[in-house]
Amino acid sequence: MDKYLEIKGRLEELADKEYELKMSAYMRNKFRFYGIPTPKRRSACRHIIRDDRKKGIFDQELLKKCWNDRHREFQYFVLDYLSDMQDTLSFDDIPEIEKFVRSKQWWDTIDSLDNIIGRIGLRDKRVGELMLRWSEDADFWVRRVAIDHQLCYRDKTDTELLEKIIVNNFGSDEFFINKAIGWSLREYSKTNSEWVKEFIERHSSKMSRLSLREASKYCDALNYSSSVKERKKK
Repeated sequence: MDKYLEIKGRLEELADKEYELKMSAYMRNKFRFYGIPTPKRRSACRHIIRDDRKKGIFDQELLKKCWNDRHREFQYFVLDYLSDMQDTLSFDDIPEIEKFVRSKQWWDTIDSLDNIIGRIGLRDKRVGELMLRWSEDADFWVRRVAIDHQLCYRDKTDTELLEKIIVNNFGSDEFFINKAIGWSLREYSKTNSEWVKEFIERHSSKMSRLSLREASKYCDALNYSSSVKERKKK
């Protein structure tokens, strides 16, 4: 049986009209849903991903069909597939992943795709060079991926790259960019709070309030920045 049609049939059986309305409202009615909670959706489709892994198959055509479906659960299946196949992905797969980054955009898919691309970057330094280029892209969702692709890197974070990418996005009035800047700094502060404090000292005058608030959540860097500003006034 065609895998796409099998997934479609399983999702249609699980459709819940009441939950569909809640999910659509949560996503500001940008997408159509079947109304299936994540655990049920994954349970219904897990065997397809598992079987492809066993057979050594990476079904790009299936992913394209699923991504093009109007129901959001199909995009979530693509994200699950990519995540479960993570160890088989390489730099050469990014052009296809980029097509997902640039279409049907909202934070729910973007914030999974940045992790998928980021994990490729742990194995291939070319990703960093690509993300630096993406950090100046006209599409702010692409820039968001660049800003947050190192979220899971911890002590492997390339701080020079992180700083360049963030600086490229200063001056934006886009909520999702300023949130991403703060989020990337906040996460890295769990590993190296001193670096984040020093970053804020260097750049606080160019950072949005949202970015500052998010960045300072775990290291009290906002108070640190305020004291720096007061010293500069004297």
